[in-house]
Order: sequence, then structure tokens, then C-alpha cells
Amino acid sequence: MTIQSETPKRSVYETLGRFAAVAALVLLVPAVNAESQQAILTEMSTQEEIQKFCTNIADAARDQRYLLQKQELEKLQAEVNERITTLENRKAEYEDWLARRNHFLAQAKANLVDIYKTMKADAAAPQLEEMHVEIAAAIIMQLPARQSGLILSEMDAQKAAIVAGIMSSATDPNTSKDPS
Repeated sequence: MTIQSETPKRSVYETLGRFAAVAALVLLVPAVNAESQQAILTEMSTQEEIQKFCTNIADAARDQRYLLQKQELEKLQAEVNERITTLENRKAEYEDWLARRNHFLAQAKANLVDIYKTMKADAAAPQLEEMHVEIAAAIIMQLPARQSGLILSEMDAQKAAIVAGIMSSATDPNTSKDPS
């Protein structure tokens, strides 16, 4: 009988233990709810504080951002101005070089024409045949008509025809100045 009497005691103790565990859980639930409610309240107050802080510094932050943008724009403007100055200096150098080149070419052209003016037609013709036809045509056009005719008569017939064609195109007012 002892065996039977122990079994009911165990079940009573087990039941009491289970009851105590359930009671403890029931008592803890409001405490957990209170902690979660406290966390929610703390989180809400923190977000309100963050919102107030952000609102308070928004103007200062915007002003700082504008100041940084202004400084960046001023830096970029200074770089652009420096590049413009460099380009203007290079342009002036190029224009000076071009003016000197054109002056030299004009002198060389005048001197070259003067050289061919003093040459005999039979000596000038072979040299002009070997030149680029447009240069030869330009030189022959600036010589006196009589000398130009003598030089063309001394040149190879095909070369003379090409030079004469270029010379006639150059004097034609309907011909485009663009060689392309």
C-alpha cells in the first residue's frame, strides 16, 4: 500500500508545481507588458527628441551645406578663369606666330616671283614642272604675261595644260574658293 499512497502524493506535488509555474507566468506577463510599454514610451520620447533636434539644426545644416557649395563653386570658377587665361595666352602666341608666318610667306612669295622674273623661260620651265602644280600656277600667274607664256611653251604640254587650267579656275568668279 505504500506504493499506491506515494503515487497520489506525487501527482499532487506535480499538480501544485505546475500550478505554481502557471501562477508565476501569469504574474510575470503584466511585468513584461510594463517593460515593453516603457520601452515604447522611451523610444517615442527619443524619436520626439531626435525630431526636435533635427528641426533645431536644420537651418544651420542648410546654411553650412550652402556655404560648402559656394566654396566649391568659387574653386571651380577660379579653375575656369585660370584655364581661360591660359587659353587666351596661347591664342595670343598662336596669332603672333601666324602673323609672322604669313609675313614670311608673303616675303618668300614675292622673292620667289622675283627670282623667276629674272630667269629665262627655258631654265624656269623644268623647275616649275617639278613643283606642285598649284604653286607653279601661282608663281606663273604673278609673272608678266609675256614671260608666263614663254615658260608655259617650254613646259611639258600636259603639265602646262594643268597649270593653265588652275590659272583659269583661279580667275573665274564663279569658282568656289573652297578647294574641297
